[in-house]
Amino acid sequence: MRVGGIISGMDIEAMVNKLMEAERMPLERLKQQQTLLEWKRDAFRDVNSKLLELDNMMLDMKLSKTYHPKATVSSQDSAVTASASSSASNGSYDIQVTDIATRAMRVGGEISLAPDSVITAEYAGTYSFSTYDESGKAIEHEFTINEGDTLSTVLKNIERASNGNVRAFYDDSGNRVVLEATRTGKYNTDVNGDEISFANNNLFTNVLRLDVNAEIGGENAKFIYNNGLEIESRDNSYTLNGVTFEFHNVTEGNVRISVSNDIDTSFEAIMNFVDKYNEVIETMNKSQTEEKFRDYLPLSDEQKEEMTEEQIKLWEEKAKSGILRGESAIRDGMFSLRNSLQSVVNSNDGFQLLSEIGITTSKDYMSGGKLVVDEDKLKAALRDNPDGVYNLFANNSTDESRGLIYRFDDALDRVRGNIERQAGKSTSTLDNYTLGKRMKAINERIADFERKMITVEQRYWTQFTQMEKAIARLTEQSDHLFSQFGGMM
Repeated sequence: MRVGGIISGMDIEAMVNKLMEAERMPLERLKQQQTLLEWKRDAFRDVNSKLLELDNMMLDMKLSKTYHPKATVSSQDSAVTASASSSASNGSYDIQVTDIATRAMRVGGEISLAPDSVITAEYAGTYSFSTYDESGKAIEHEFTINEGDTLSTVLKNIERASNGNVRAFYDDSGNRVVLEATRTGKYNTDVNGDEISFANNNLFTNVLRLDVNAEIGGENAKFIYNNGLEIESRDNSYTLNGVTFEFHNVTEGNVRISVSNDIDTSFEAIMNFVDKYNEVIETMNKSQTEEKFRDYLPLSDEQKEEMTEEQIKLWEEKAKSGILRGESAIRDGMFSLRNSLQSVVNSNDGFQLLSEIGITTSKDYMSGGKLVVDEDKLKAALRDNPDGVYNLFANNSTDESRGLIYRFDDALDRVRGNIERQAGKSTSTLDNYTLGKRMKAINERIADFERKMITVEQRYWTQFTQMEKAIARLTEQSDHLFSQFGGMM
């Protein structure tokens, strides 16, 4: 704490504060530069986050299924449904399901034990049971019962020993134990072979009351394809010619599955890309066209204290306006993205330009090059020549037939790279990008200046302290002279 002005009567603290306000004016300008750089960095990153959203769509836009999706219709969808890959042929398929795949199950008789009941010591020991692999080979599973184990522990040990092939649980409604295979189908190739087998021993038969010969289920699905091909499947799912059939129940005669091009899904995917592209272009274009208010500089903490939150918000909106205007990473990036979609694809499938499938650039030059879609023309192209649309967008070659999405993705990566060199990522250190290096330099200048201000303020206090001491000495001398003159009188 400093106390000044006792001798002189002056408010020295207020005078030092005024002097320091003048000294700190260059510091305030440095802090304004610091804030402007932070705003510019954040504005760059906001643009880059929009570009990232667009970049995340690139994978789907390169896939064949985006341009060749298939729609399926079942005449008995409660019994059979289907999905089709882009390679599936359009047409109708007849399916007759005579059996569906089931899980093997063993249901025990009623027992007097509850899940927390302790198994008597006479049943302690090692037991085994078998399941079967893909080739029908028996796989033996062992588990141990220790003295004091409960029924719940035994069931958990059975599940654990099965390596996920068997579920073992207690049925409260019937006071019984159930063993169930976790997969459908028949794997034991022996005639009338069981899927969960065990020896006739005192644990399974006497304690769990499971009948060695009383397994149910564990059967394959059986169906007839197009009235001629009989097929068995361990699963209630089977794929033929790019069409995956799902069996839910046996059928009443034949089920007719119809496969056709799903134009609406393709159209929606392309429109989602166009909408996101236009959103990005609008953001980038706004950054280059919004007015720059040079008289609105970042506010100091003291200025903010004198303003309301709404006033601060409105001020900073103007101060941030146009902060990216003229930045080549944005301006040139917009041109690069537009140019990649307007280039010519050397294709033999009928489409070489986006305009040929109804996608053109807006005639409003103020829009920054947004895309406009003739929906009827695009749907017609997808219906009449989906392969041509696919090759226009997603042909993965390195010559002049390279698809527009691959060209666009290349341009997008360059634009994002240029922005990141300017503004970095959220995980970047200041040394890793251009604005960061400038921010670091200003931070160092601010730190140096603040250290200098401490010295300057100390110097002012020292000077005023010396002045106080001089005034005190003068007062003492004056009082001494006055007393001398008074004594002579």
